[in-house]
Amino acid sequence: MNFPSTFVIAQAAPAAGAQAANPLMTFLPLILLFVVFYFLMIRPQMKRQKEHRSMVSALAKGDEVVTNGGLAGRVEEVGESFITLEIAPNVKIKVQKGSVSQVLPKGSLKSS
Repeated sequence: MNFPSTFVIAQAAPAAGAQAANPLMTFLPLILLFVVFYFLMIRPQMKRQKEHRSMVSALAKGDEVVTNGGLAGRVEEVGESFITLEIAPNVKIKVQKGSVSQVLPKGSLKSS
């Protein structure tokens, strides 16, 4: 079926003249998605990093710690970026401060 070209042009004209979408409404879903990501993912991760940094900076001789690798020991020496752990009597190792995942309560290692 052949339509005259004037009919096709006449049909396209009202669609082109429709009201343009508000730019704010176009970006609103993206903005809302970023806000949700911030509160559900970014903010809690930053809070955990801050807590870890403060825990590592507060390490002192005699603290009992567990590393990311699962080694448990007593802090014997604290350096700028490394600590010396005593994991058994007269067995000392050096690990990075950042590898400490948890500080145990005093006396935890003697009970195990």
